[in-house]
Amino acid sequence: MAGSGFKTFTTGEVLTAADTNGYLMQGVLVFASATARDAAITAPTEGMYAYLKDTNVTYYYDGATWVVSGATGDITAVNTNAGSGLSGGAASGDVTLSLSSTYTAKTASYTFAAGDQYNIFSMNNAATQAFTVPTDATYNFAVGTEFNVFWITGAGQPTISAVTPGTTTVISTGATSATPKLRVANSGATIKKLAANSWIVFGDIA
Repeated sequence: MAGSGFKTFTTGEVLTAADTNGYLMQGVLVFASATARDAAITAPTEGMYAYLKDTNVTYYYDGATWVVSGATGDITAVNTNAGSGLSGGAASGDVTLSLSSTYTAKTASYTFAAGDQYNIFSMNNAATQAFTVPTDATYNFAVGTEFNVFWITGAGQPTISAVTPGTTTVISTGATSATPKLRVANSGATIKKLAANSWIVFGDIA
């Protein structure tokens, strides 16, 4: 039978079968599985709750079917996407996320590509080489994406620029704003996306 709500019993009152079924049997019923629940409750009534131990999920009966309780979260996993700058994640339990980056040494001009986000790159060459950012048409990095670069050694002073100037804009405090240079050996800089085809370079630049 359906739950009867709440009742205050008085001293000496006879506890009837209807009272037991209508008042005292209200609550969350616990079953090993949906199969066990359905075998035990052959005629569920609207408002009944049942907890299944095999899935650790609570259901309620809406008058027609058993429905997952709104108290159950709908997040099934926390994952990290390639290029997010994060590592970690899990499908259950405590989830740990951390910033993740790799270091790559370069000896020739390099254009950033998918998967380079938040990573660190160095340059080492006797001649001037460039780090360049592509247009959004080539690879549309998310706003906020950044690349980190530094000049490790070598006589060639690395520059930072756009693959297609005018289509992709680079700004900085460098002497030539659109093509800043790393100032000296061991200088570093961050290249960060501000908007569509728009990047800023800040750091130890000239």
